[in-house]
Amino acid sequence: MTELLDNFWVLLGLKVALVGAVVPALLLPVVYAEIKLSAHMQSRVGPYYAGGRWGWAQPLADGIKFFQKEDLIPSAADRWVFKLAPLVVLTSAIATYVIIPIGPEWRVSDLDIGVFYALAISSLSTLGVLMAGWSSGNKYSLVGGLRAAAQLIAYELPLVLAVLGVVIQAGTMSMVGIVEAQVNFHIPGTPEWLGLPFAIPQFVGFAIFLVAAVAELSRIPFDMPVAESELVMGYLTEYSGYRFLLFFLAEYASAVALSAIAATLFLGGYHAPGLPDALAGPLVLGGKVALLVFVLIWLRWTFPRFREDQLQSLAWRWLIPAGLINVVVTAAAKVMI
Repeated sequence: MTELLDNFWVLLGLKVALVGAVVPALLLPVVYAEIKLSAHMQSRVGPYYAGGRWGWAQPLADGIKFFQKEDLIPSAADRWVFKLAPLVVLTSAIATYVIIPIGPEWRVSDLDIGVFYALAISSLSTLGVLMAGWSSGNKYSLVGGLRAAAQLIAYELPLVLAVLGVVIQAGTMSMVGIVEAQVNFHIPGTPEWLGLPFAIPQFVGFAIFLVAAVAELSRIPFDMPVAESELVMGYLTEYSGYRFLLFFLAEYASAVALSAIAATLFLGGYHAPGLPDALAGPLVLGGKVALLVFVLIWLRWTFPRFREDQLQSLAWRWLIPAGLINVVVTAAAKVMI
């Protein structure tokens, strides 16, 4: 029994270390894509010299710069809560990667309640944002934290409703099970190997999920919690140095995680018709995630910011009713077909 427990903790430690090492490495190309794509969309060159031509080392240089900056803590701040807030937000983002399968056997853990785990662990970021806003001892930070909490709570429900339609159709909350359900889902008369992704029957849920995911990330056009023109930097106002970097990394880690979840739930995950899942799975999922991350970047540099009333109205008057209708229709179709 002791040997089994020892093996369990050793294996768990290796998995945690693997996720902790891989996730930051994945974020560097995403950050680089953000700054280069935004530059091209605005007819600018963007970073060009760090690391040589095209500025490929710019994200790494920015990270080193943040670690060199002084870590300032306001005298009016609650020091321990102020210090823990960025760790809570980053941990919530990284912990989501544990249940994302990149192949039939390529995963850290295949939980029977994987979807529930993903939604639950990602919601912890709301707590971290509230901690940051309240503990800073700054009125702009407090208002930004309250805005963030209101926004995240409002868009958590549409996110859950969008996922619920997929769970009903797949008949499981296992991420691997949902991918396999899409592999076996096809229109009568079509070849059996041509599995259709759930984005086709669940196109309403897919659209709701994408909108709610952007709001959960507090990215433009849903960046009310960090509106520079109104709140300086919102709940991030008093953060500097590597603690600000942790919030910065958490945003991109959450963006990639939500893109991977969307790709798994709606786009077939690691499966592509005609390709071996065991070998091509990681590349297939990576391509789908890259496409969704590009959509997030494109939205950020295309649309203006919503007003607070518009933001809340979109969630409560449109997305939530649409999500409820989608769940009812999906459940009815599941029973009748």
